[in-house]
Amino acid sequence: MRLALLVCALALAGAAPASSQVAEGPSKVFQGRDIFGLRTASDPQVRPDGGAIAYVRTTQEIMIDNGRPSIWLVDAQTGAQTPLVVDEAANVTPRWSPDGTRLAYVTAGPGGAQLYVRWMAAGRSARVTTLEQAPNDIAWSPDGKTLVFIMLTLDDGKPLGQPLARPEGAKWAAPLKVIEQLTYRADGAGYLKPGYRHLFAVSADGGAPRQLTFGRFDDAGPISFTPDGKAVLFATNRAANWERDPQESEIYAAALADGALTRLTSRIGPDQAPAVSPDGSKIAYVGFDDTRHRGYENVRLYVMDRDGRNNRAITAGFDNSVGAPSWAADGKSLYAPYTERGVGKVARIGLDGKLETVASGLVPADLDRPYTGGDFSVGKGGLVAFTIGDAASPADIAVARGGRTQRLTHLNDDLLAGKTLARVEAMPVVSAYDKTPIDAWIATPPGFDPTKKYPLILEIHGGPFAAYGPVFSTDVQQYAAAGYVVVYGNPRGSTSYGEAFANQIDRNYPSHDYDDLMSMVDTAIAKGFVDPRRLYVTGGSGGGALTAWIVGKTDRFKAAATQKPVINWTSEVLTTDGYNFMAAYWFGKMPWEDPQGYWARSPLSLVGNVKTPTLVVVGEDDHRTPPSEAEQYFAALQLRGVPTALIRVPGASHHGLAERPSQSAAKASAILAWFNRFK
Repeated sequence: MRLALLVCALALAGAAPASSQVAEGPSKVFQGRDIFGLRTASDPQVRPDGGAIAYVRTTQEIMIDNGRPSIWLVDAQTGAQTPLVVDEAANVTPRWSPDGTRLAYVTAGPGGAQLYVRWMAAGRSARVTTLEQAPNDIAWSPDGKTLVFIMLTLDDGKPLGQPLARPEGAKWAAPLKVIEQLTYRADGAGYLKPGYRHLFAVSADGGAPRQLTFGRFDDAGPISFTPDGKAVLFATNRAANWERDPQESEIYAAALADGALTRLTSRIGPDQAPAVSPDGSKIAYVGFDDTRHRGYENVRLYVMDRDGRNNRAITAGFDNSVGAPSWAADGKSLYAPYTERGVGKVARIGLDGKLETVASGLVPADLDRPYTGGDFSVGKGGLVAFTIGDAASPADIAVARGGRTQRLTHLNDDLLAGKTLARVEAMPVVSAYDKTPIDAWIATPPGFDPTKKYPLILEIHGGPFAAYGPVFSTDVQQYAAAGYVVVYGNPRGSTSYGEAFANQIDRNYPSHDYDDLMSMVDTAIAKGFVDPRRLYVTGGSGGGALTAWIVGKTDRFKAAATQKPVINWTSEVLTTDGYNFMAAYWFGKMPWEDPQGYWARSPLSLVGNVKTPTLVVVGEDDHRTPPSEAEQYFAALQLRGVPTALIRVPGASHHGLAERPSQSAAKASAILAWFNRFK
């Protein structure tokens, strides 16, 4: 078991680890070991003729304790599948050439990540160049002769001081690491290699890459070619103080011939994801006017002329965020993803702002918790390929056309056909605070009997500007399989309910989201099958902060598990990887300017009230809510004599806390063991 338990004066009991249980044949309910049998689909890319979709299939491999991504082809009519690039490496980012005869992709292995092209008719692939760093955001030129991508260019900067000369053969300590860049680490990547991300071009037939953009700035995709192939569009912030302004970016055009730059947007706020119209006359992109004093802004879809003039927001009347756009073939409308009330969708949006939903049920490839998201692409005739799923099925590939949706893959049918899963249903809630309607979902255990009384787990999402939905979750399924009713939902502050709803926690988090969560529990109890004496609570990130906040406000829960929490906002905003964002946008003042304001919103301020036995969980490589946050809380609970234990997950980042299947299963098992101890 990869999960390391650091327990001071305590030992977890109440649930045996999977490795110690006696095998009695396959379980009829979802267990931790079943995570290894799951497959997910992501990044569907419609072939230009609309006849097939290339996508990434990720299989959880028990021998490497990780997901292995490969590239598959699925027929858009029949659903017949063909493996394209399946080997021991990680194969991702499939991108079709304009004529559909070739497929570019990235292969990552022990030697690093490299760019490949597959000739579909020949069934052969070739590496088109040798790269020193991983390529990202691949784009084909309209004539199919050139690939443009983004890659890190290393820049170690100037040394500080004069290192001593090491005698030949001497074994010295590693040299000093001098950090001067403002952004020097990132969750999931750790401490970053010093350098800057720039555009490169390479022949699709193979050759040496040619750098297009330069400077001590970062460039960002996605990349969009102009129809004449003479320029590429991308996003960047080239202001002198760009590192201190994390939200800011503009759309630029870079000439393919010489890299000459033309700035196309200029406003305070992010302008991103440019897409050139088929005739080259317009550019679509997403962004918002940054007020610099609100935690959340709707991301809007904009259209401007090719020269950057006449820009206008075409979703100004739509009270939700939209994602990166794709043009319809006729150039008269665009396709963009959005989430509404916890459900992922794709809309076709006219240049007049008229919005029509063309696909619904988008889900991401994540497995542990029921977050919203998903991928899509558009092909000939308006065919939309997207990742589809629900609370009983992880992400598959589906197509939408002519008002109909057809699921093409059924990646987990064999595994899940033999399982009785938790039943997940919508559970409308009215907040006791101000009667605001709150969306929530309730999962009942396999073999559920409404005449019995069940213990309940309240599961809280992070973000805090994020949303849950009716999406498959291994945590929810494992909790329910252990006999718990599970409730989760979207308290105020969640996205997909409009700007005003999200900003109810602006400069006010945690606050009345607490009341919304308590109302979810009360609504479940009112159904008659929840035992009000056996209530439990858990959540991760912002949900971990709310878990710690809850046990500081009430003793109604028998036990709690706070995962990767924020405990002390003063230490959090100065140790997180996003320290140039969090304080400015979520507080408006620095900790030294408003220490009492930070303390008033910190769960640590309430620790003197806590009586609830509380488990604390964190990844050892978490750079978003670092282990020091969890350890502060563990220490405070220990000093107060509150039953507690600290779980450190080796090698796990913030977003990757449950990335390794063995750790995901062990974490859920440990939480259930903790809850079972306090029945």
